[in-house]
This record gives sequence, C-alpha cells and structure tokens, in this order.
Amino acid sequence: MRPVAVSNPPNPWATTEVEYLEELGAAPEIRLEVYVDGTRNILSKNDSPDVGFTWSVNPYRGCFHGCAYCYARPTHEYLSFGAGTDFERKIVIKPNAPALLRAAFARKTWRRETVVFSGVTDCYQPLEASYRLTRGCLEVCVERANPAAIITKSALVERDADVLAELGRVAASHVTVSIPFWDPDKARAIEPYVPTPARRLRVVETLAKAGVSVGVNVAPIIPGLNDQDIPKILAAAREAGARSAGHVLLRLPGPVKKVFEERLRAALPLAAERVLHRVRETRGGKLYDSRFGVRGRGEGTYADAIHALFETAATRAGFRLDGAGLRPAESREGAGALPGFPGKTPGAIPSDVQVDAQETRASGGCLATALPAPLAEPRQPPVTRQLELGLK
Repeated sequence: MRPVAVSNPPNPWATTEVEYLEELGAAPEIRLEVYVDGTRNILSKNDSPDVGFTWSVNPYRGCFHGCAYCYARPTHEYLSFGAGTDFERKIVIKPNAPALLRAAFARKTWRRETVVFSGVTDCYQPLEASYRLTRGCLEVCVERANPAAIITKSALVERDADVLAELGRVAASHVTVSIPFWDPDKARAIEPYVPTPARRLRVVETLAKAGVSVGVNVAPIIPGLNDQDIPKILAAAREAGARSAGHVLLRLPGPVKKVFEERLRAALPLAAERVLHRVRETRGGKLYDSRFGVRGRGEGTYADAIHALFETAATRAGFRLDGAGLRPAESREGAGALPGFPGKTPGAIPSDVQVDAQETRASGGCLATALPAPLAEPRQPPVTRQLELGLK
C-alpha cells in the first residue's frame, strides 16, 4: 500500500491548520495508520427523510479506496483528522462490532429491522480482509435472523457469499454493487483504489450465481463525465444477474467540493471545466445543494435529462419501474412474498438505492456511495499505528 502526499482541506473544527509551502518542497507522505474506536454502540439511527433506511452499521471510518467524490469525508473532521488524505490513510476500526451488534439485537426493544452496512464508508474496504469485522457482523445477522443490506464497490464481498446466501434463506439479504463508470481510465482517475468496472460486474455475476439478491447502483452520476455510461452499465449489470437498479447524482458537501475539484483538475484536466459547469447546472449555479429531496437528484433541465436517460435505459435493459423500485421485468409480486417485505420474492429486500421507486420520488429519495478491493485470505493486519480513540 503505497504512501500518498498529505493533502487535506482546512478542518473547521480544528484550532490550528498546517499548510505546506511549495518553496520548501513537496508535502510529506502519509502511510496507512489504523486507529481503534472504543465505541459502546454499533447501530446508527438515520432520520434523514430522503435516505431509504433507518439503521446502519459501519465497522470502519475512513476509506482506503480514496474516491474523490465520497460524501462521507466530512465525518473524519469530527475526529480531528482531515477530509483529504487523512480520510484515505487514517482508518478507524471498531474491533468489537460483532459483539456490539449481538448485544443490540438481544435487546427486547429490537424488532428485527433491516440494517444497512456501508451507509457511510465501505464495509469491504481492504482492511476487512484482515479484520473480518463485516463478516462477523453478518454471522450475527444469521444467528438472529435479522435482515441486512450491503452497499459496496469491493470484490471482497464475494468471500462472504455463503453467509449472505444463508441470511437470505433465514431472513433477507441484498447486496448493491456501486458502478458509476464504464470507462476504466475515468474510474481509476476518480476512484484510484477500487476494482475496475469490469471486475465489479463480475461481483454481480458471482453473487447472483451464489443465490444472493444483488443489484447495481450507478452512483454517483457526475454530470458531464459519466452520465453517458448509464445505458452500458445497466445493460451489463442486468445480464450479470442484477435484480434492482438505482442512481444518485453527485453530492459534494463541505470539504468534498475541494477534494473533488482538485482531483478532477489533476487527473482529467481537459474535462474539468465542462464537468464543473454541468454540476453547477444541476445545482442552481452552485456545486452543491444540501436540501433534503434535492441533494441526491439535483434540479434543472440537465438533471431531468439524466433521470430520463436512467429510466429509459433501465427499462430497455429489462428492469421495470413499480412502487418497489426498478426490478427485473420477469419478477412478479405476490407469490412467495417475504414477511415484512411485501411484494418481494424470497431472499430480496427493498434496496435503499432504488431511488426511482414511485413511492420515494415525491420525497426525492437519495443515497450516494463511496466504497472498495479484492483481497482473499486474511493476513496480518497492515497496522502502522494504533491509538485508542474512546469514541462514544
């Protein structure tokens, strides 16, 4: 895991700021550092009106994949870290996550609601190959017959196909694979440490063949950069076995704007101005609009054209739009419906990234993703530093 040069936007919560002067040489490099979070709770409750789930589990904070658009970057600032390279190389782990989840499920007040993994950062980022926290949590879900959904870019999820299939049998499970790009060069420029789009399509195929309910999320859609990729991604994902599809417009909250623009100008200089212009065109002249119901869909003619393209391409690929979202055309409601998930076939759950469902469109349902890479057998964790954060 090669080091990267330190680069972080100013942290509004910090009392000091470090700036590296060009005349004194390049900024120092930062290697992977792993911190331990001593949290006593693992379930996070979401009350955002435009996110399609209530409970999430995040075994990791920060993400090695380094996606320039990751909307979770600002959360690292609350830890006195930066939202730039600190987010990518200072990773926080929650080693007690499985035990904490088991304790949460044992409470009398718990009603076996669906829990979503990777609501913030990818639960299958490279460190999972060593720590196996996500797998441990999924095993707890199987023990307690508790439904779970996963959002990921990582091929490492294939390792847990057996647990996910078993969870689909005893409760419900669903995996959403995020594939925003078709062009591998553009993907590498914006998502530098994520498997190629072709590799992620193989993840969809592998999980589908293993009997796991799987879908695709074309997210984030970056106006002027990858919106033309939508038809190819949806067609390939459907052929690979995807049972649901969704999309979310690019979100750039807080310091993410600076990280994204710097990466875009450095990696794709000829496209940068066009892309930024298109982003502003979907955000009322700004790079971001944080209003619920708007942040994941945007506004204006260009945003409407993106949504229309998605719906047309999804229908052509064999998905159908109904009150439960986009699903394969051959899927039918009724027979075999799963208790607690009306209108779904066994093993499937409503995907939180099915943002085009009729029931969510009025409120502008949205969820973006930023997520991980293929590592097989567990090995010695690449920890260069551990500190107890003692976070609540």
